[in-house]
Amino acid sequence: MKYILSFLSLCFSLVVYAQDYKVSLIPDSLKENASVVQRFEEERVVIKSIDKAIITHKCAVTILNEAGDRYSTFEIEYNKLRTLNFVVGRLFDADGKQLKKVKEKEMADQSEAAWFEFVSDSRKKTYSFYHKSYPYTVEFESEIELHGIYHLTEWRPMSFSGDYSVQQSRFVVEAPSDYNLRYKQFNYPTQPVITTSGSTSTYYWEVFNQPVFKNELWQPSAEEYMTSVVIAPTKFSVGGYTGDMSTWDGLGKFQLTLNKGRNELPDNIKQEIHKLADKLTTKQEKVEALYNYLQLNTRYISIQLGIGGWQPFEAKFVAEKKYGDCKALSNYMVSILKEAGIDANYVIIKAGSHIKQGLWKDFPAPYFNHIICCVPDKDTIWLECTSQTESPGYMGTFTGNRNALIVTENGGVVAHTPVYSANDNKTITNVSANIAEDGTLIADVNTIYSGIAQEYPHNLYHGNTQKERDEYYNHKYNLPTYKVENISYKETKGKIPLMDEYLSITSSGYASITGKRLFVLPNLFSKIDKLPTDKPRKFDILIDESHTAIDTITLTIPKGFKLESTPKNVVLNNKFGFYSIEYNVKENIITTIRTHIENENRFPASDYLELAKFYDQMYKADRAKMVFVKSE
Repeated sequence: MKYILSFLSLCFSLVVYAQDYKVSLIPDSLKENASVVQRFEEERVVIKSIDKAIITHKCAVTILNEAGDRYSTFEIEYNKLRTLNFVVGRLFDADGKQLKKVKEKEMADQSEAAWFEFVSDSRKKTYSFYHKSYPYTVEFESEIELHGIYHLTEWRPMSFSGDYSVQQSRFVVEAPSDYNLRYKQFNYPTQPVITTSGSTSTYYWEVFNQPVFKNELWQPSAEEYMTSVVIAPTKFSVGGYTGDMSTWDGLGKFQLTLNKGRNELPDNIKQEIHKLADKLTTKQEKVEALYNYLQLNTRYISIQLGIGGWQPFEAKFVAEKKYGDCKALSNYMVSILKEAGIDANYVIIKAGSHIKQGLWKDFPAPYFNHIICCVPDKDTIWLECTSQTESPGYMGTFTGNRNALIVTENGGVVAHTPVYSANDNKTITNVSANIAEDGTLIADVNTIYSGIAQEYPHNLYHGNTQKERDEYYNHKYNLPTYKVENISYKETKGKIPLMDEYLSITSSGYASITGKRLFVLPNLFSKIDKLPTDKPRKFDILIDESHTAIDTITLTIPKGFKLESTPKNVVLNNKFGFYSIEYNVKENIITTIRTHIENENRFPASDYLELAKFYDQMYKADRAKMVFVKSE
């Protein structure tokens, strides 16, 4: 039996290293809509012990045209916990003939800390062949040695970039037979092939001939339709620390170990905290005051140094330096709150505007990228500690509506961050406008954004210059030639923050005058677009945010005109949402009230045409015109 397994291993090795990269061997189905075809990939993880693993990766992609060039650049990170043992690259022509080979010493080597506000002991090797004779193939091989096992690699063979197909990809994990490897697979039709030889068990996953993936509007998370495998250890060791992540409680206990002894504050900071908090009466008041203190006295800098990628810097470090990464700032905030007598917790989370799952309840693993803080209570207060402008208690699209791991004094506890409803996420617009005799529109626009709706104007206000804001607003609206004359904001902090926006807009030629008739579009700004229906729907429809938009528009037209025709009021109410638009004309004043409410929901793909019809109805109602005729 051992001989047979050895023979199979030899054959397997020959398959891996004797590739034929002739472009003629690519199936036509993989070239369709593709700029690049992944010819071959193998990612192999060899686990030696609870604190050592070897990761080898070999990947070859054929670049079909200039649009695919961005996939031909190689990049690999290494640091004290990730030793780069070797890397080599090769270039092949359309016939599979090798044109060039590059070794590690020929590749660019640079610090990961090369960009602003980033501190790291990591470096990276990069290389590009800059080849322009299409098609061509690039192949890169590398080997990384992990000094400590905590976060293992994951396999995601497919791409949803819209121009990338996969001919073959393989994931192989080798581990001692008594090693408790845990894995979770998505959209893989069978269990992995598992073989055992002597004291080693080997796990195989493989896919073939995956055509270009075409994205759809409002499609569900990639986990639901794309093949992937995530792996995690049970017992592990990294940076001199050991742990057991077989449960979320155990992973939380490990983080407690990393955080131990790092919450001590300098005496001067303690005095400042008590000076701020002791005079306040409620917990909410104290949390808000201390969060404001954090924002005024610290700033965010990403710091990735050794085990520091997972372990926060001490609170004293932040107090002295006035900066830190998400780990350090969140640990500092927890320390500040506890000094004020308020229980608070360090929270591990997967952040990102399009992430909803966060963590898998049934698979404890450190697939995280961010740390926040929370004050547990009947109405838990969540705090984003890296922002100097965010409202206390607001999570929004970056960390809201997902599972997170709260690190308590006893271990890890899974909790869900706040979900924002259509009543929280509002855009309430009031417009007072006039149309001059020549059809020019002059409008004062006041919009109050709340919840998720206020994120974009919040970022415009805090993160952009006046010139940049002017450029944005002068391209935002679907109007004839127009100019935004004035822009101002008023911000209200809170768990559901508000942004009050004031604009003055002038648009020449908004209303058209033909002979004696004046044609007016009374719905000035909020207009729905149609949905594409040229291709059949494949995936479920996932509306992942709720929202309410209400526009009240008071529009004054020149005197001397009388109403000739007006659109009908429209009310649409179905499972997809609510829409209404109603008009009232009194003398030369038109009042329009438009309401659109959409709730987070999920619908089968078979509902798409019905949804498109709903959008088409709103599209037409939004653009309906009134006609006035000049009085004799």
